[in-house]
Amino acid sequence: MTMRTPMPGDETVWGGRNAVFKNPDSELWLRRMAKKGWTAPTWPSEYGGGGLSMAEAQILSDEMARINARTPLISMGLWMMGPVLLEYGTEEQKREHLPGIVRGDIWWCQGYSEPNAGSDLAGLQTRAEDHGDHFVVNGQKVWTSHGDKADWIYALVRTNAEVKHAGITMLIFDMQTPGVSTRPIKLISGKSPFCETFFDDVRVPKSGIIGEVNGGWAVSNRLLQHERENVAADMFAAAKPVDLGILSKRYAGEKDGAIADPLLRHKLSALRMREDALQLTIKRIAEEAAAGGSAGAISSIIKFLGAELNKDRYEYFLELQGQQSLGWEGDGFTEEELETCREWLRSKGNSIEGGTTEINLNVIAKRVLGLR
Repeated sequence: MTMRTPMPGDETVWGGRNAVFKNPDSELWLRRMAKKGWTAPTWPSEYGGGGLSMAEAQILSDEMARINARTPLISMGLWMMGPVLLEYGTEEQKREHLPGIVRGDIWWCQGYSEPNAGSDLAGLQTRAEDHGDHFVVNGQKVWTSHGDKADWIYALVRTNAEVKHAGITMLIFDMQTPGVSTRPIKLISGKSPFCETFFDDVRVPKSGIIGEVNGGWAVSNRLLQHERENVAADMFAAAKPVDLGILSKRYAGEKDGAIADPLLRHKLSALRMREDALQLTIKRIAEEAAAGGSAGAISSIIKFLGAELNKDRYEYFLELQGQQSLGWEGDGFTEEELETCREWLRSKGNSIEGGTTEINLNVIAKRVLGLR
């Protein structure tokens, strides 16, 4: 089993206007994959995608895994905004935004949560006032992933204060629009991937409406389904693979070609079986969707299982490396060991982002299992 962890200091995989390609090979890999449309292999070719069937895309994925190729592009545009544009966007919106997402030219961020609207997302208060050919947006968002580096944002705003769910609209607009500002939020891991985002009299043209005015709740739920699927499916995608079997032997020793500690062998086997089960579940859901079905609420299962698996992986890392996993800085630790502690702390957020574990379990109980 391999575990994919971010390469320290390597921002190239994200793309966008603010990308700094520290590794020329990473840029070349992205450009060549994007030219074939293989950053979004199943998207229609007229919008820059690969035009592959689900079966062909699976072969591509299997071959990339076989040669240990890195994911060419990690992007919320690929995971969330693009699929929603394909479903709800106008032809003009698709042609304007999808090719840039495929190439990695544009980096998107998400304006959903607010200080007083997290799990109760429909309680959001960011207002968009109708001014004829545009809206004027005022309010605040929080936990905006990489908002300080993003090019564009898709945001939920309130266009009708009289009703709750039916008064929400999804807007997209450039983060360089006057009145948009961000402030990083420092996490316990020492990193700041999240931001507070402020809107002060931001003018947004009505061409930025996704779907219909006051119809944003349905659009947002569809996007959250994509997010939950991809938070789990791509949680481990990044720059370099780490084989936990080899790593376990390095720290725990080996006996007769196996990990010396039988307890660690048992825990690693359990992690491998859970990962295989998750991957098979993702594949089954994808095949059902390709056959005309919809993942729908089942995406909550993927999100829940993926989040718990990733947290347990890092717990295994800590147990395996012992005190070597507790370094923060200084001598006596490898770069990977210093990263372990930070990533372990970061993994705790997996059960919050993309819908909390509690919310996802409610969705599973009510909408998948039919419980009341």
